[in-house]
Amino acid sequence: MEAVLNYFETIPSHHRALIIVGGLTFFWLLEGIMPLFGKPYKRWKHAVPNIFFTITTILVNLPLAFLLLKSSDWVMVHNFGILNWLPEMPLWLYAIVGLLLMDFIGAYLPHYVEHKVKPLWMVHLVHHTDHNVDTTTANRHHPLESIIRYVFTLVGVFVIGTPIALVMLYQSLSVVATQFNHANIRLPKRVDAILSYFIVSPDMHKVHHHYRLPYTDSNYGNIFSVWDRLCGTFMTLDPDKIIYGVDVFPDKKKNGNIGELLKQPFQKYDKPTMHHNR
Repeated sequence: MEAVLNYFETIPSHHRALIIVGGLTFFWLLEGIMPLFGKPYKRWKHAVPNIFFTITTILVNLPLAFLLLKSSDWVMVHNFGILNWLPEMPLWLYAIVGLLLMDFIGAYLPHYVEHKVKPLWMVHLVHHTDHNVDTTTANRHHPLESIIRYVFTLVGVFVIGTPIALVMLYQSLSVVATQFNHANIRLPKRVDAILSYFIVSPDMHKVHHHYRLPYTDSNYGNIFSVWDRLCGTFMTLDPDKIIYGVDVFPDKKKNGNIGELLKQPFQKYDKPTMHHNR
């Protein structure tokens, strides 16, 4: 564990980029071998807006990374945050506790809030208006959402007292986990169910992308499934019954257009819906 943390403490930017590209490529190929939904769609055309938003996510996070570094240095120097107030523990346990807490404040919590606060929901909609969820959907986030998520991660560093090695390890695991649980892959049901007790599995997360409540407001987790189970937001649904998308923005063509997606958070819809009547 010490070697792992030492590596992530000074992980080069190109290694982080390699993790993103490598994970995307691996799950993209896997989707072709064992797809969950075999119905044909133009995968390359579908990927274009999603890759665009992956790039904007990287561009938003890169210049702000120094704030994570400075904040992490500060909490360690001043012995601030939950991890620094806990009794001494083995390094492996310290890392697991840190990752669990980062996953809660940096992923579960902002995701939950985005679904409950209408202006934030409008920003998050861009992620939900994908009609063919696959591994490229993982980072389909409006640039405004990238900033929102970043703020929560930054707060997490202060509250938890996270060293930079754990921050970088968490972000790397987070990228691969979200690529995995968005991937259009069919695992054996028993394997997926067992995985869902520990991590967010593909079948578990796909429930969250169903277009109707209450399923849309469930399974908010990113890496670990424990937070959904503890907070009462865990739900199951047969994958064959899942329909992707959002009924307030049903136009598939517009939902695949980068310009329309950038404007989406600022558009109004009038009619009450069965999805989100807010």
